[in-house]
Amino acid sequence: MEELEHGLLIQPWAWLQLSEDSLLAKAYITTSKGYALLLSDLQHVWHEQVDTSVVSQRAKELNKRLTATPSAFLSHLRDLMCTLLERSAAPKGATFSWEHVPQGLTLRIRSEISGLPFHWNFQCALASPSLVSQHLIRPLTGMSLVLQCQVRELASLLRLKDAEIQDYQENGAVLSRDRLKTEPFDENAFLEQVITENLPDACSIENGRSFAMKLQNLYVAIAKQEFQAKRKRQSSGDPQASDSISSNETDDRPLNQPGQHSSAPSLSVFETLDMETSVPMQRPHLSKVKRKKAKGLFS
Repeated sequence: MEELEHGLLIQPWAWLQLSEDSLLAKAYITTSKGYALLLSDLQHVWHEQVDTSVVSQRAKELNKRLTATPSAFLSHLRDLMCTLLERSAAPKGATFSWEHVPQGLTLRIRSEISGLPFHWNFQCALASPSLVSQHLIRPLTGMSLVLQCQVRELASLLRLKDAEIQDYQENGAVLSRDRLKTEPFDENAFLEQVITENLPDACSIENGRSFAMKLQNLYVAIAKQEFQAKRKRQSSGDPQASDSISSNETDDRPLNQPGQHSSAPSLSVFETLDMETSVPMQRPHLSKVKRKKAKGLFS
């Protein structure tokens, strides 16, 4: 079961629109082990993790006319969920619905296998606080630190650019287009403006769609880093690292990783940041007049 836990950890969250309601979801399904699933409406988090024996028993209860191995059912579930999570829409010929039950949530699937109706219920219970921390609180904390580091690096770069431009100007360079002129970067004023303008939207996360659509590469990078650090502590004999991972399943293709390729490319931390709302930085064009002879640092 450790493999299911670790596989689920490094999966990205997806945003699902089911009828008039929406959920955040992540899943990890393999044909030889079982599956693990997390769902959240940003008020509660629900979880289910089962092995092949539970899959076999539930399949018999819900599908009297179907006879197949647990791996066949899991393969079909993986295909359905992979399409749902990647496209935020139900696969053709399948329907998804969910309902609250006492202390839990049930996600229902209706589709077909070989022309026969196939039914499945994901029976999720409320997730434990430790699970919520592992999949949401800790990664989000790490993401906030990375984004803060990015802001500091960009601010440092802008100060260097200002110093470079000032040096050009002091040596006689002038702008070829006045509209490109900028004021020296003021980090405190910039941060205050960003907070003032974006705080209302940042505090109105609604259904979590923006988080699932824009920041999942960074989420996966943080989750993988923490997972690798935990494995390193375990291999060094750290008693606090009690988790382990099984490498026996080399043939199984986990959810969101068709074939040998991940649905999200492997990127560096800063490449994973979604910058679609940022304004492209244009470097001012400076026309040089006769430049004074530069003085060396030690001349």
